[in-house]
Amino acid sequence: MSFEENLQKANKALESLNEGALSLEESVKIYKAGLECVEKARAELEKARLEVERVDGIE
Repeated sequence: MSFEENLQKANKALESLNEGALSLEESVKIYKAGLECVEKARAELEKARLEVERVDGIE
């Protein structure tokens, strides 16, 4: 999944949690899924940062 897709899924999870109509069990499940998407997006950002640093170091 791409950075953008992970970010979009995390945002949808946040919207669902903010609605407040979920059970505790559902909320925890959605929270965990959203957190996983955020972590994947952060990893993609770090990967991109390292690539930019590598390219900048070559030039």
